[in-house]
Amino acid sequence: MRSPTLPRRLVHLATAAALVLAAALTMLSPLAGTARAAGGLEQITGFGSNPGNLSMYAYEPAGLPAGAPLVVAMHGCTQSATDYHTHSGWQKFADAWGFAVVYPQTSSANNSLSCFNWFDPNDDTRGKGEAASVIQMVDHAAAQYGTDRSRIFLTGLSAGGGMTADLLAAYPDVFAGGAVNSGPP
Repeated sequence: MRSPTLPRRLVHLATAAALVLAAALTMLSPLAGTARAAGGLEQITGFGSNPGNLSMYAYEPAGLPAGAPLVVAMHGCTQSATDYHTHSGWQKFADAWGFAVVYPQTSSANNSLSCFNWFDPNDDTRGKGEAASVIQMVDHAAAQYGTDRSRIFLTGLSAGGGMTADLLAAYPDVFAGGAVNSGPP
């Protein structure tokens, strides 16, 4: 029987190294061995004056330590915060890496397709409308979860991506970074 070829040996070695690294990272995680919340998406009311007429939903992993990051995840048109939470994978990552997630939600009262109004200066400008509501959510969540304010991130899909770009431009003092997924240019 011939020995495996060099490329095959490298694949086996790389796979073994990846498994060892994954096990080590799991053991080193500050949340290792703690129970995770099942589902756990919570609607939050009273987060501020809410000039953009948005709803706030949040997910907090069990055992979230003080100083953990916060991710704001914005849904696309015709979606809801619940849809995005259920199908985006953010809960899995929040559980694995120890951060809270805030899901702003718009509605057909704001936009007939339930899109964030990333194109409207009354909603996408610092201190106005939907943009101001999202910042009120961030402030509320950061206080509630003891978030490290230098580790607040923002992401969005489609129209949520458009609003993500607007918020990153309008509030560079709030967000450490962000990513637009399938959003407008």
